[in-house]
Amino acid sequence: MNESPNQARRESIILRVLWMLVFLLVWQVAQTLLGGLVLVQLIYRLIYGAPSASLMNFGDSLSQFLAQIGRFGTFHTDQKPWPFADWPAPRAPEGEAAHSVPSAAHPARDEEPKL
Repeated sequence: MNESPNQARRESIILRVLWMLVFLLVWQVAQTLLGGLVLVQLIYRLIYGAPSASLMNFGDSLSQFLAQIGRFGTFHTDQKPWPFADWPAPRAPEGEAAHSVPSAAHPARDEEPKL
């Protein structure tokens, strides 16, 4: 029994619709997470006077992930987003410089503890 091209195509679109529904749910969670991240970054900026580098990088990666879902959902690409592809790498920041925390001094490791 060979499948006709129309039947294979119909099964392909049904599978794609199912993936689109899954990614729609993932979109909702990621969008909420990004909204929370924006608020946390704002609070961090108000407290420390500069944004957090780690929050900047994660926020950029998360926004690129949302863009990947959008491109897949609008049939712009057939490449499914993460976890089927690599997680997007953050780009270089274009805004404010990130808050830097000086590294803590470490005692010499070969010293005997003093009692």
